[in-house]
Amino acid sequence: MAVLNVNGKAMDHNAAPDTPLLWVLREQLGLTGTKYGCGIAQCGSCTVLIDGAPMRSCHVPVKGVAATAKITTIEGLAANGKLTKIQEAWVASDVPQCGYCQSGMIMAATALLAAKPNPTDADIDAAMTNICRCGTYQQVREAIHAAAKA
Repeated sequence: MAVLNVNGKAMDHNAAPDTPLLWVLREQLGLTGTKYGCGIAQCGSCTVLIDGAPMRSCHVPVKGVAATAKITTIEGLAANGKLTKIQEAWVASDVPQCGYCQSGMIMAATALLAAKPNPTDADIDAAMTNICRCGTYQQVREAIHAAAKA
């Protein structure tokens, strides 16, 4: 057994060391908000925060995540039923269409706002490399700006 710090809790898993973090989160820990998209770290659907940095969990072997690292998934953002500023802005700006990429987008936006509380459009373009098949990029930008002002 190995331990990961996920959403502030110590969680045991018995995955092989080369298993991608995504599959440990989804299959062993039951945290299915993190989605599988491409499997090659390009689309961003699997984005989680590791020590505050956005990481594509489909490409992070579980052996590469220290037991002391703080992993945050979409399930770990809201506290006591209260959405974060970015989650509230996402809803208010009606960002999701199909919604598949949204958890990864929200995680990337959360990291962006932690690093740059008042991002420019250029900052958003540079940080938000997630792919949305529905093309909600304008709503994403609107939500990030709204969250920054909240």
